[in-house]
Amino acid sequence: MALSHPMTYLGMAPKLSDKQMLQKDKKIAVYMDKSLDSDYGKMGFGVMRYIQNPIACVIDTTFAGKKVNEVTELPFDYPVVSSIAQALELGAQVLVLGTAPSGGRVPEEWNESLSQAIEHGMSIVNGLHDKLNDQFGHSLKEGQWIWDIRQPAFTPQIASAKADGLNNKRVLLVGTDMAIGKMTAGLEIFSWVKEQGINTSFLATGQIGITITGQGIPLDAFKVDHACGAVETMVMDSAKSDVIFIEGQGSLLHPGSSATLSLMRGSCATHLIMCHKAQMDYLRKPEHVKVPPISEFIALNEALATACGSLTKAKTIGIALNTSTLSEAEAIREISELEQETGLPVQDVVRFDAGKLGKELIV
Repeated sequence: MALSHPMTYLGMAPKLSDKQMLQKDKKIAVYMDKSLDSDYGKMGFGVMRYIQNPIACVIDTTFAGKKVNEVTELPFDYPVVSSIAQALELGAQVLVLGTAPSGGRVPEEWNESLSQAIEHGMSIVNGLHDKLNDQFGHSLKEGQWIWDIRQPAFTPQIASAKADGLNNKRVLLVGTDMAIGKMTAGLEIFSWVKEQGINTSFLATGQIGITITGQGIPLDAFKVDHACGAVETMVMDSAKSDVIFIEGQGSLLHPGSSATLSLMRGSCATHLIMCHKAQMDYLRKPEHVKVPPISEFIALNEALATACGSLTKAKTIGIALNTSTLSEAEAIREISELEQETGLPVQDVVRFDAGKLGKELIV
């Protein structure tokens, strides 16, 4: 799926000069050492699936010599190499850190590869919490840059429900867990709606979405009091769009996440899309947290968004179901059963057609 790749940053992500932007003709290498077959590689998976830039290779010492589609379910035949030197031989100009280790910090063992990349003129896209400009900025040459995505570029005002006064549709992706496909579902449905000629925007709130679209806010890098305001600023800057998709983060179920509330308050969402993984009964981590009946969880999200009627009423229009671990026949059965249970349209928007949910927004 091709996405527009606007090279503006709306003053939200760290702003780069025209010469420093990740222009779509720059060939990239995706750094995924020891994580190409792991959930920790979701940054790399998202980049491979959606970015417009040509991809020279993926770097992973564990699977060097193979192709991506030999290791993952992704359909891409990008070569997997073991070193920065091999990536350079294949023409890579930008190194995208495609792994998100636990804690979101840059592992010390990556420093040698990062130093080699910078020494040989590569620019770096960094979606982790550490600011690589502080560590390597002094070594940059003319035209070379480091994009530390997770560094807030502005301090927003406290949110005040300004978006409630807009006349457009604001669609927030929510989910039963972290890393469950909220960004992916949002991008797929956004693309379908855009193809129907609707004036629509996708607002990225995490490092993967920002890398893919070229703009957005690193929500988890804002202080709690500022997070709602950052979302509100982004939504108001897109007020002319008839349909706005807001990338979801976290989950109301997860004891370590408060991101969903910030997104609800800042966007004053009018519509919700619930993202869920088929046959998931407990959170991935912590494993003891049980997933309640989906209908009850949908009702919780709607009630919290609306705040007992005091704020914008948000209606759930469908469920984006991740069926990647199931056969096609099993996936179709799960979709049908969940539709009967909830009375809502259900679809795996990656595996099947995103229009089933997209149509709910253009009726």
